[in-house]
Amino acid sequence: MNAIEQQLQYGKRNRISLIITVITIFCLLVWSATAINLENMAANGLDIAKSIILGILNPDWTLLTDFKGGIPYLLIETLAIAFLGTIIGAIIAIPLAFFSASNIVPKPVAWIVRLLLICIRTIPAIVYGLMFVRVTGFGAFTGVLTIAFVSVGMLAKLFVDVIEDLDRSVLESMTSIGCNMFEKIRFGIIPQLSALFLSIVIYRFDMNLRDASILGLVGAGGIGAPLIFAMNSYRWTQVGSILIGLVLLILIVEYLSNKIRTKLVKG
Repeated sequence: MNAIEQQLQYGKRNRISLIITVITIFCLLVWSATAINLENMAANGLDIAKSIILGILNPDWTLLTDFKGGIPYLLIETLAIAFLGTIIGAIIAIPLAFFSASNIVPKPVAWIVRLLLICIRTIPAIVYGLMFVRVTGFGAFTGVLTIAFVSVGMLAKLFVDVIEDLDRSVLESMTSIGCNMFEKIRFGIIPQLSALFLSIVIYRFDMNLRDASILGLVGAGGIGAPLIFAMNSYRWTQVGSILIGLVLLILIVEYLSNKIRTKLVKG
């Protein structure tokens, strides 16, 4: 069989697989659509939706200029929660990442630590928030603890991927001259990983800023609590002000973090 015949046969198999995939996705969409129940929609639902849109498009600008206890203060608190929680999570994640890297520690140890990290990542941020609220009460400290625990699992996983892609020749050279494990990490690994680790932490900080704004819904500090209170009391102009401030904050932070990460990667 020549190359042309092989390509034709491969094309036919690929076409059959594509057709099967499209049919499967269509069937899943039809099955999912059966769960939609429009009977529970309120009769005045369209009026409420109109009020929401008009309120968001006509925000209360006075809240955005109140720097003592208004939206700017709450946004700064949200930013602080995300930043401090990310730093604490990164500090905890670094040793866990080294202990779960199979090219650094024995495989049984790496497997046990990875299982622990999987368990940490399994629990959603909102669940951590609800648990810590019961332990430490309402406030920003609860948000910091929640962000830290949420960050540990994902940061450690990303750190491990970087550690396992290290240039092993450096470690082998250090082993040949009698370096111990601490010396390998301090002088052979950290210099290679510092820029990549920092880039990962900045990326996680972007995600944590969004999580921190949601955690206020369960009383973990930040902008989330005023947002849910305004929505429950149908003060849509306040909702619009909060959303505008939150969007501006996220855009600014994302722009700055992308600039920093680009410089770190290029080096």
